[in-house]
Amino acid sequence: MRVLFLTDAKRIGGSEVYLREMLPRLKNLGLSPEAALPLAEGNKPIREALLAQGIPVHAYQALKGLPQPQRFDRVVASAWYPQSYRTFFTRYPRLILLIHDQIEIFYPLGGRYLYRLGYRLLQVPNLGRAEAVITVSKWAARWLREVHGVEKVFAAPNGVDTERFRPPAPGEKETLRAQYGLNRYTILVPARMSPEKNHLAVLLAARLLPEVDFLLVGTGELEGLWRKTAQALRLGNVRFLGRREDMPELYRAADAVLLPTLGENQSLATLEAMASALPVVTTPIPAQEELIQNGVTGLLVPPRPHLLAQALNRLQGEGQALGARARAHVLGHHTLEGSAEALAAALKEAIRA
Repeated sequence: MRVLFLTDAKRIGGSEVYLREMLPRLKNLGLSPEAALPLAEGNKPIREALLAQGIPVHAYQALKGLPQPQRFDRVVASAWYPQSYRTFFTRYPRLILLIHDQIEIFYPLGGRYLYRLGYRLLQVPNLGRAEAVITVSKWAARWLREVHGVEKVFAAPNGVDTERFRPPAPGEKETLRAQYGLNRYTILVPARMSPEKNHLAVLLAARLLPEVDFLLVGTGELEGLWRKTAQALRLGNVRFLGRREDMPELYRAADAVLLPTLGENQSLATLEAMASALPVVTTPIPAQEELIQNGVTGLLVPPRPHLLAQALNRLQGEGQALGARARAHVLGHHTLEGSAEALAAALKEAIRA
């Protein structure tokens, strides 16, 4: 089956990393995947990585630069912007949509319902027009069916590279901690600095735990605000690391991960931490409940600073056991190979539906 995977991404995000990992594995499963991305410097590493693994890549500047639809058995599209789907439909009337979106963001004070309304107005019409929808978590597939009335939705949960994201070898953690200058219990916060990632809760929890160090990895529209907030609160135990390319090493150097997120579909950062045998403290929203069993493979805590601080203190005694069980869960349910098999099965099921 020849399948074109189409995206509007001019730079690299989680959905583009997903294509880089999935398409070569789909090829190993007997499919013939190809990719179409905008001709942009920001996504060039993804295009080059796919080409190096034998995946044909179409770099387009306009719709007329895309290959003809009759060349493919199916076209699968994912987009950063809802309006891109409307453009894609003009070229490919029959589309399967691959959705990484945050289906719901659980903002307080009724904010989640405003987000839901916006999603229904901007995105759901595209989903309803599609031949079928594939999303990366079981809860999101159920949510789209039950809350938004999208009929043909299939789940293909995310996977993670369990060799790249792994526990430290003997002596490796100590070496890495020395390289990064880590001398105390260290919490890693790997999250884009946008409203739903809830960094204010991180900073307020850090204020309650002056004896613990917090490493914030990521950039985003709120980075300047959080830097100023940390300075105003005189948080000497908070470091902003910006965008990093050494995440596997940072996971192996840290003691735990904190993600008080209000919205996910299926969090790659959570899976990476779990694969690295790090204990995770996160929020009991549906996406995180699908990955973590509270008290067994991590801790699910409402995102209130004092509760987060209590959970992080608890990890200093229980963290190692939680991390070991978290890695075992990922090895059993969220490898890249398993994710590719689920995606191939979802494609076939979507075509039959």
